[in-house]
Amino acid sequence: MLKRICGILSGIIVLALAVLAGLLIIPKLMGYEEMAVLTGSMEPKYPVGTLIFVKEADPNTLEVGDVITYHLDSNTVVTHRIVEIDKEGQTVTTKGDANNANDGNPVPYSEIVGKEHFKIPYLGYVSMNIKTPKGILAVCVVLIAMILLTFLPEIFSPEEEEALKTKRRKRRK
Repeated sequence: MLKRICGILSGIIVLALAVLAGLLIIPKLMGYEEMAVLTGSMEPKYPVGTLIFVKEADPNTLEVGDVITYHLDSNTVVTHRIVEIDKEGQTVTTKGDANNANDGNPVPYSEIVGKEHFKIPYLGYVSMNIKTPKGILAVCVVLIAMILLTFLPEIFSPEEEEALKTKRRKRRK
């Protein structure tokens, strides 16, 4: 019985990890960059913790209403919606959906990382936290749980088998 329970639990964990890995790795292989939403500027459509998948786009194909990611400075990227396009000046004006005003400076085409193609709510929390000490601890706990689920049945099975044999002997008498 313990072997069956441990097998089911480890199967669930392996399946969950495979799905999670697929969601994080397959889009990268298809050329998407993942961006985690860190602030509420794009709520309610993009709540904090949403993972946005962005793909490079020709700036000349962008339209008002598209959600883009761009470099604000060398260390910061922002994902906001295009509200105005200046093709002559080769810039776009952006605004966060939850903000009352447009962003300060127009964004030059050269600073645009790409256009948002799809999103997965709350997966950004995994992406944001996996590299932190707590995230590393969580990965270690999952690995330890997998090891325990694999070896627990081996540790307890001889006693269980002996108990079953004793029970069967008592029934026969």
